[in-house]
Amino acid sequence: MSRRTLILFAKTPRAGLVKSRLARDIGLGPATRWYRHNLAQTLRRLGKHALWDCWVFGTPHHAARWPWPNPWGFRQQVRGDLGRRMGAALHAFKDRPTVLIGSDIPGIEPRHISAAFKELGRSDAVFGPSADGGYWLVGFSPRYAGNPFGEVRWSTEHALADTLRGFPAGRRIGLIGTLRDVDTGADLSAAAQSERP
Repeated sequence: MSRRTLILFAKTPRAGLVKSRLARDIGLGPATRWYRHNLAQTLRRLGKHALWDCWVFGTPHHAARWPWPNPWGFRQQVRGDLGRRMGAALHAFKDRPTVLIGSDIPGIEPRHISAAFKELGRSDAVFGPSADGGYWLVGFSPRYAGNPFGEVRWSTEHALADTLRGFPAGRRIGLIGTLRDVDTGADLSAAAQSERP
């Protein structure tokens, strides 16, 4: 079986660097604490019994000095917009199935990552749609060497549809379950509601 790689995009969890939209709704301190807690939980949950190589791709420059826990390796994100940064990260491991997620998805579990890698066994790319029209996960198989991120309206309800239009005809694209990422206070409230029994 070929190696598989999970990439987590993250920022140094310091006040003023993370979750600016959430901070406008709930305050700088609570937004930073939420991000730091969710990041720590995600790193622990997805790295604890990992069946894949684990990499944090971080920003800004001092993210390299943050104490990222084992088994997570660290690489710096390249400069550019989100599409350029994601494309470069995914193609850094172009010889193997690679999945990329963000660090603001409270419901993510190892089973979601396993489902994405399973889908990459039969698809060229995989996406995990989010409730707002974007996506919380993207993955490429070694069969795909392109970049579909060139004409994407980021942070809008069109992000997933725009990205899918970036693939040439004939490419097989898989979708896994919908999850919610947290960008605003309303997202945080909805995520808390979904976690209640």
